[in-house]
Amino acid sequence: MHIMIDLLPKLEKRATGADSGDGGCQCAHHPGSEAQGWGKQRARSAAAEAGWPNKHTLRILQDFSNEPSSNLTSHSLEKITAVGDRVESIKRMRPGKADDHKPLIGDASGGRTVPAHGFSRLSALFEHPLYKTDLPPLTDADTLFNVNTDIRFYPRATGNQGWHNEDGNEEEEEFPPTAEVTAESYPNWLRFHIGINRYELYSRHNPVLDALLKDLVTQRITSVAMKSGGTQLKLIMTFQNYGQALFKPMKQTREQETPPDFFYFSDFERHNAEIAAFHLDRVLDFRRVPPVAGRLVNMTREIRDVTHDKKLWRTFFISPANNVCFYGECSYYCSTEHALCGKPDQIEGSLAAFLPDLNLAKRKTWRNPWRRSYHKRKKAEWEVDQDYCDEVKQTPPYDRGTRLLDVMDMTIFDFLMGNMDRHHYETFEKFGNDTFIIHLDNGRGFGKHSHDELSILVPLSQCCRVRKSTYLRLQLLAKEEFQLSSLMEESLHRDRLSPILIQPHLQAMDRRLRLVLQVLAGCIEKEGYNGVVEEDLVGDTTTHRSTGHR
Repeated sequence: MHIMIDLLPKLEKRATGADSGDGGCQCAHHPGSEAQGWGKQRARSAAAEAGWPNKHTLRILQDFSNEPSSNLTSHSLEKITAVGDRVESIKRMRPGKADDHKPLIGDASGGRTVPAHGFSRLSALFEHPLYKTDLPPLTDADTLFNVNTDIRFYPRATGNQGWHNEDGNEEEEEFPPTAEVTAESYPNWLRFHIGINRYELYSRHNPVLDALLKDLVTQRITSVAMKSGGTQLKLIMTFQNYGQALFKPMKQTREQETPPDFFYFSDFERHNAEIAAFHLDRVLDFRRVPPVAGRLVNMTREIRDVTHDKKLWRTFFISPANNVCFYGECSYYCSTEHALCGKPDQIEGSLAAFLPDLNLAKRKTWRNPWRRSYHKRKKAEWEVDQDYCDEVKQTPPYDRGTRLLDVMDMTIFDFLMGNMDRHHYETFEKFGNDTFIIHLDNGRGFGKHSHDELSILVPLSQCCRVRKSTYLRLQLLAKEEFQLSSLMEESLHRDRLSPILIQPHLQAMDRRLRLVLQVLAGCIEKEGYNGVVEEDLVGDTTTHRSTGHR
């Protein structure tokens, strides 16, 4: 049996009286309505759309955290059900539309477009030779899932399958079972998963990226549940096409900075930081952040009325200002005093596409060698030992291959956005130690534009190593004709919640980029160019020159 069959959605049996994704509740227009009416409105909405299942399993194909149980939420009905359950409503999944084939630099995430007239720095950047390097030919060992394009994948992904009638017997599909189905007919979230390989989460000009970003903004939300674990409230949202995303609601305005007396481990997680981090990662050509888009969510219709999570549902209330609010359950900031309130029930948030489920694509979690102490008084070893990197370079997996260079990439990425909260990182287990680091969980970036946290750069200044392609791109982004801040402003303008960052944050990135180049210049002066700048070793997974010894 081909692995693709195991990748396809495990959906629950159709049930009568299904819960509606639309909600049908009028509370969106009357936030002062009595809470007692919520249950009745949910019942009315069920009758309006009985074709949808009354509960959604969390996607077998998707995941966001590093915990084996990360696909489980705080409500039992959201847990994974037995393999083989099906629903007739899967037939509603549609093949990709024509607008799926827009270029990467086009109208991303269903947001604004850059005017056709005038010069686009972003277009010019992506046409530069540094952004046109090729990957080596991919083998089965280099792709996350081994998918042959000549295999017919019709049984579940496209809905060409039988379903169960009221007696539990399987009925025949009206579509001919011999119909040819290609990977292009799969939903965009599945096409994104199929495209992951040893070197990148997505390719530079993959049209699926823009299509997936658009789905995150436009797909109807059919189910919501709180994500278990974590210090702050996050929601798992399921869409009409059975894709899923992690929702981080807005907690601060664009203008607010992290209070000076806040420790990095108690800082807010910002939705706009998640959005900006995705764009920054792409401008740097890392492509290691899962797609993220901003969305304006109706808290009544798209959260409260579609959740089966009673713990979440019970925290909804109407504020004295007649706004809909909720706070959920979490370690920090989940209380009436820190409630998330709409205007009157609209709230911004970031939606990050899920990665494939851990059951199908295991990931390994690594402790960041330069992890902070996460203590009010204690310092980490690297903060007191200037030769700390020498020890790291003698420790697997940093003693060979590209892992140390990947950590340097991550260090630069974090410094540009001011993110101090990088305690662990993840890689796909299938690819062993010869693969990229996934840049997950970036919500604590972009907290202070008025302060450059130089301690984030310590790994770079201690190790004095950088990948050649990264070094050349940093120099390119510092040039006046490109300018990192201008590129980010143009890229972020495509998001529906634009502006994502205020000007001081954009300008801070230019300033920090100069600081990174200054650190590297000091390293080169001390150790020589060849002692600092490593040739790219993409494609060579067996004879990598060690980054730890020269």
